[in-house]
Amino acid sequence: MERAAQGADGGGGSNSSSRSSSRATSAGSSPSCSLAGRGVSSRSAVAGFGGGGSRSSPGSVAASPSGGGGRRREPALEGVLSKYTNLLQGWQNRYFVLDFEAGILQYFVNEQSKHQKPRGALSLSGAIVSLSDEAPHMLVVYSANGEMYKLRAADAKEKQFWVTQLRACAKYHMETSSKMMNQVEGQQKNLVHAIESLPGSGPLTALDQDLLLLKATSAATLSCLGECLHLLQQSVQQVGQPSHKPGASENILGWHGPKSHSTEQLKNGTLGSLPSASANITWAILPNSAEDEQSLPPEPEPNSGPELVLSEDEKSDTEDKEETELGVMEDQRSIILHLISQLKLGMDLTKVVLPTFILEKRSLLEMYADFMAHPDLLLAITAGATPEERVICFVEYYLTAFHEGRKGALAKKPYNPIIGETFHCSWEVPKDRVKPKRTSPHSPAGHEQLTAEDPSKSYKLRFVAEQVSHHPPISCFYCECKEKRLCVNTHVWTKSKFMGMSVGVSMIGEGVLRLLEHGEEYVFTLPSAYARSILTIPWVELGGKVSISCAKTGYSATVIFHTKPFYGGKVHRVTAEVKHNPTNTIVCKAHGEWNGTLEFTYNSGETRVIDTTTLPVYPKKIRPLEKQGPMESRNLWQEVTRYLRLGDIDAATEQKRRPEEKQRVEEQKQENLHTPWQPKYFIQEGDGWVYFNPLWKAH
Repeated sequence: MERAAQGADGGGGSNSSSRSSSRATSAGSSPSCSLAGRGVSSRSAVAGFGGGGSRSSPGSVAASPSGGGGRRREPALEGVLSKYTNLLQGWQNRYFVLDFEAGILQYFVNEQSKHQKPRGALSLSGAIVSLSDEAPHMLVVYSANGEMYKLRAADAKEKQFWVTQLRACAKYHMETSSKMMNQVEGQQKNLVHAIESLPGSGPLTALDQDLLLLKATSAATLSCLGECLHLLQQSVQQVGQPSHKPGASENILGWHGPKSHSTEQLKNGTLGSLPSASANITWAILPNSAEDEQSLPPEPEPNSGPELVLSEDEKSDTEDKEETELGVMEDQRSIILHLISQLKLGMDLTKVVLPTFILEKRSLLEMYADFMAHPDLLLAITAGATPEERVICFVEYYLTAFHEGRKGALAKKPYNPIIGETFHCSWEVPKDRVKPKRTSPHSPAGHEQLTAEDPSKSYKLRFVAEQVSHHPPISCFYCECKEKRLCVNTHVWTKSKFMGMSVGVSMIGEGVLRLLEHGEEYVFTLPSAYARSILTIPWVELGGKVSISCAKTGYSATVIFHTKPFYGGKVHRVTAEVKHNPTNTIVCKAHGEWNGTLEFTYNSGETRVIDTTTLPVYPKKIRPLEKQGPMESRNLWQEVTRYLRLGDIDAATEQKRRPEEKQRVEEQKQENLHTPWQPKYFIQEGDGWVYFNPLWKAH
């Protein structure tokens, strides 16, 4: 629609010197009536417009809300505003019509064409109308669907008149939506009550699969609608902030927590049974905060400390990384529907035991290691000649790290690590491969697997991860390269929440990249993960705003993982901006897909495209199972993995149950002895965790 409008705007519409008027009209109504009840003021404004000396005079804002003949009629505000089209055509006068009753702002080439098809239209329900100092007398209308109109009025008086009425229209339709939500909530509650009142046996029971699916879908839809409404309400409230300028992430794309009226009822359990999607959580980024009741490891040795992991024992990883798609098989569907039918609203999701067939054949701790599959880009950060180049290199590495760790689009869930579980591996990176991305040759076509033939000509990057806490579930990982004097220390715990047809998982915590040669520390956060379409075939996306900052150099970066809009739009989008804060200078921008192509634009005007699907992958080196300890991830879960590969779900479930049951017994023993758990490799410092022998303390 906007594209068509821009094409039309390039034609012979009215220009900035044309005479125009802005007025509110209503058929068959008294000019003295007003919309005071709606918060829309009746006023006049006369001023020159666009420097052309033309008049812009809002006439009577007419029409009684009750209507002269018993029929409700609402006026339409209409008149000329200048609309920004594009860089080439700039600002052009267009004739705008505000239909208050329909809640739509339309525009036409000129007044004579207003009875034809509009050139463009915006729905104002939940829209943000804000002032802007980008141009004189400018206002911006942000629609809830992501569209935006940049408009200019004749003067400040005219601008305020339009802003007042546009905001009043948006507020009215928001309140109407709230009333409708209350009605929908009551109807959904009646539906759930009717289903649960059915007998336990007979031709139609409360456990009928179609009824379970209906109950699940209705609750999920209600929750999504409630969150949409809450986000729209937040947007309207933000309009009152004088300096508010909505950014790329301030639209309907995100999830801001269950705070709307409808979802508060869901949270408090006032709508009956919850067909919770947590019973079908199948994401591959993060697990639920605790998949089962997992406890302490079996009989740890007294005063057991860090174990020496010999690098000469490590071999290149040959594990099959392919995952078969879940699909929607009938027996699996029955298990999931039966499970979600047993859950009640407000139930602690950490108590839910997930079916084994949704599991991915690796632990969460190993998944963190897989995010390091491009160690050449990580080590190249230290090769940057300036602080600016180093922070840009880190952003390039950060944006390319998620693709390989995700292992494609399949929505499966890694094993939840049990407390005391560890994972060790390393990478050998040829020294001639470690150089800043901006100066390195183009990536080879295809997904190249690289190995170092001569260890003396390679850098060694070591990695260790450990599950240090059960409640909350905290994972820590540390990696270092002594030759490059670089290390990363990260702690993160996951928190999941039900979002209707999706499950969102927040990654709480932070990581710190230290470049000891330069004395720089880069603090970074991690995005959230979302499992979408959980009642059909799940898929995963990342979302949220993350930050990267270096206090010493004053450089910072903001990275936004955009979730897919409700209507249209691309999936897996990401944008980033690198800034030098002391001078407020943007030195680099990036956009693209985190699992596809990324384009970087530098302040020099240079651009570079990185295709994450063709970046060389360095296989991690790991010791064979016979040389691993009993609490190392692959050894710990080897039988579960074996039976999953064979497709024997029952045997995999039994193998998964045994260590978990043993842990429950051990946990009870620890509680009786009042003995706190002591991790092997990480020490708690304040709210965070650090490696026991980090590189910055050893040097």
